[in-house]
Amino acid sequence: MTTVRVSPAVSELVAELIRLRRTVATAESLTAGLVCATLTEVPGASAAVRGGLIVYATELKHTLAGVDADLLAEHGAVHPEVAAQLAEGARLRCGADWGLGLTGVAGPDPQDGVEPGTVHLAVAGEVEGETVRTGRTLRVSGAREAVRAAAVAGAVDLLREQLTAS
Repeated sequence: MTTVRVSPAVSELVAELIRLRRTVATAESLTAGLVCATLTEVPGASAAVRGGLIVYATELKHTLAGVDADLLAEHGAVHPEVAAQLAEGARLRCGADWGLGLTGVAGPDPQDGVEPGTVHLAVAGEVEGETVRTGRTLRVSGAREAVRAAAVAGAVDLLREQLTAS
């Protein structure tokens, strides 16, 4: 039996979502479901985590998460606005209060001219009837595992910050 250690930041995020009676869903590209899996390691997470979309292939970003096809054609899959639309797509398609969107290049090779270690994160939700979207770009050095781990931690931090600000 494998024991998974959950970071305090993840436990605190899930506890805060439950306390606020809010839910979250993810649309993940480079992390391929790691954010959703990390959140659901917390006992009781089913009260806050609705689910997630793994949209590793570019066309799935459009067909499953609703990312604008023209945006993908013009800028490729690794772009801040793609992350924002992934977040909104996760929220809407999974019926969650908050959506997290992640896209980037884990490496070792560039993708569409974007260097490995580039990660775009976004969160989308509604606060008092107003749509809220915020994003962040990370530049992470290291192997694929380091880039993906930093993306998960960054997404957790971004949502925690948004909940605090709301």
